[in-house]
Amino acid sequence: MNIKSLPSDERPRERLMEQGAAALSPAELLAILIGSGNTEETAVQLCQRLLADCDGSLKTLSRLSLNDLTRRYKGLGPAKAVTILAACELGRRRSMEVAAEKRYVQSSLDVYQIMYPRMRDLSHEESYALYLRADGSLEGQPFLVSKGGLTATAVDLRLVLREALIRQTPTLVLCHNHPSGNKRPSRDDDNLTERLASACRTMGFRLQDHVIITDGDYFSYREEGKV
Repeated sequence: MNIKSLPSDERPRERLMEQGAAALSPAELLAILIGSGNTEETAVQLCQRLLADCDGSLKTLSRLSLNDLTRRYKGLGPAKAVTILAACELGRRRSMEVAAEKRYVQSSLDVYQIMYPRMRDLSHEESYALYLRADGSLEGQPFLVSKGGLTATAVDLRLVLREALIRQTPTLVLCHNHPSGNKRPSRDDDNLTERLASACRTMGFRLQDHVIITDGDYFSYREEGKV
């Protein structure tokens, strides 16, 4: 069954052209991408079921793997599954562009607003360093320091400080995510913060903050008086 089997006023593509993309449901937008369903479902019905399995969350959908999509859903072959994942990634990158428009980092909330779009869909830990000029403006893009597993990532302090020397910025902020959703720092997080703060002082830099990001919340060492 494909989209052409629907009445013309129910076809997502025609509705988008007549009413605009905002008038379509997420399932209808996904149906435009995949074009056809299977022998039991139209593309819209298939995408409705897919989203229902994700509790209606596009974020949850974006975390599915290629194998998840192709094995669980009849009618979603590799080409269609790749199209869905590519669309999710484009949405994530668009959010990153919007976040990048805010170029000043004067609070932990600023860090959260810049970094959350990069980290909100991650199922593993990543650590970034943000480098700030003397006026508090962000120098370049956040620097990816390390990628890790589900519960930890190793941070090489030499990489963090070397990048500060290259960018010639006096201040930096460390940031990493907790995919578990628990924003409280671990003992390893505390030790890392202490070592980085000490290394920064030795090298003539200032560690402004270390921010731990979760889905919809964050922890700031600065706000807690630990930096």
